Amino acid sequence: MMKAHKRHEVLVRQVLREAAAPRYRREGTARIRSALAGLVLLTSTPALAASRPRYGGELRVAHAGPPEIGEPALADTPMEAALLGLLTRPVCRVDAGGQVHPTLAREMTRPVPQALRLAMPSAASATAVARAWTRLSSTESPSPYRALLYPLRGDGRQVTATGATLDLALAFPWPDLERSLCHPALATPPSPASGPFSAAGRGVLEAQASWPEGRPYLDRLALTATDERGLARLWSARQVQVALGTPPDDNTFTGAALYATYLAYSPRKVPADFRQAVESAIDREDLTRLFVKGPAVPMANLLPPALMPQAPRPRPTAPPAGATRKVTLVYDAALTDQRAVAERIQVKLHDQGYTVALEPQSRAALRSRQAKGDFELMLSAFLLPPVPGPALAVVLEAGGRRDLLGVELPPIGALTDAGARDARSRERALALAPSVPLIPLYAQGLALRAAPEVTGLVLDAQGLPVLEGAWLAPVEASGGGGRP
Repeated sequence: MMKAHKRHEVLVRQVLREAAAPRYRREGTARIRSALAGLVLLTSTPALAASRPRYGGELRVAHAGPPEIGEPALADTPMEAALLGLLTRPVCRVDAGGQVHPTLAREMTRPVPQALRLAMPSAASATAVARAWTRLSSTESPSPYRALLYPLRGDGRQVTATGATLDLALAFPWPDLERSLCHPALATPPSPASGPFSAAGRGVLEAQASWPEGRPYLDRLALTATDERGLARLWSARQVQVALGTPPDDNTFTGAALYATYLAYSPRKVPADFRQAVESAIDREDLTRLFVKGPAVPMANLLPPALMPQAPRPRPTAPPAGATRKVTLVYDAALTDQRAVAERIQVKLHDQGYTVALEPQSRAALRSRQAKGDFELMLSAFLLPPVPGPALAVVLEAGGRRDLLGVELPPIGALTDAGARDARSRERALALAPSVPLIPLYAQGLALRAAPEVTGLVLDAQGLPVLEGAWLAPVEASGGGGRP
């Protein structure tokens, strides 16, 4: 079959040739105008076909994440959040421009400035959201993400539904509440109607026709779990159309690096100069370049570079040598990055007089121990919201400084201008850093590849793909189905 652009050239030459020898000047002018109009239509047809959303089709997706995903408050790496987001969503999402779009909720309104009303699809979905939020504050294992609900009366511990409505009263002004509620950790556990897709067999997800935001364009997703080598092999063989978790380069979509990792320490269990010892020994550039999977960036402040500029900071001199101390560093057993970083810290702190024992733990165990202060050293990572104020709240909660929330958040929320709130949050993050027992290390995002026929795919403000908004363009309109 002749290529589309070749056909266009033949047809254009034909109509121009017919118009080139007119019987009368007026007739010739009309023919030339008609030919030019035809030229415009011919050359624009592939672009129009590619840009027009189309329903139907199966999208083949491979990922380097776990085959099974846990509950939303624990499945908070960018990869896990992206996969879980296919099956369950919070009440809204924030697009790359910062606008809030209801997803699970049908509508989000403020009947008065100090209250937010969520209209849910059903009483069951409203009750499920209320239970999920209340569970974040459970006494058994409180989640750092409960800080996102702190501006609510009762700190979000007693959210209740009235039919299909959730009425949320604020304890103090907090204009960023809507964007806070869009965090993936505030989603409900997966159920048949909680996300844009629903499970329909092993590795197959079907489009949810009744999804409040609108039915996805795709009919289904075919998911394949693999490792990084398998991901590269499947992509090279053109067996998949989207690859999640690829190394970043010029041909990848790269999400905001908001998955922030800190070295948490217990001030009661380490010497007063421990922070100085770590800062003098650890090179963050080395960590991100040699030991952490990309996309990753060094992080020297409580908030990552995506939320706060990182000014150069000179490394302090090492504290005076003292007696050898034995400490235990716990880390997430599911993350190979954390194991590599933990081993690097072990080596570097040995030169500072610390004998560091490494102990892998499940993420649930880590969160429980961190909430109780039951650790000496811990690699602690969280998916921060894409707004400085709510992100600062999560960091303070994770750092064991919940006592600061009531002091710091109300003055931020009292500012009506979003830019002023963000600036105030950054200022306070700088000022509070010495009093929060978290040493920032690095932040990570999610990178993915998409074939040319995958159209309309975007990343949200959280750095996660919005696959329900993507569709498959005709191969001809997408340029022949080649790879970028």
